[in-house]
Amino acid sequence: MNKLLIFIGMTIFGWVGWWIGAYVGFMTAFLLSGIGSIVGVYVGWRINRDYLS
Repeated sequence: MNKLLIFIGMTIFGWVGWWIGAYVGFMTAFLLSGIGSIVGVYVGWRINRDYLS
């Protein structure tokens, strides 16, 4: 379950980062997508640890 939540969080937050950064330019979208993916990994891990374990 942990890996699934990390994957879902990484996908959603990465997409949101790309969507926000795309208004500025490609490199900004790429950077914000990477940062969003890292945040998504953390959020998915915390959800699993705090609510499902």
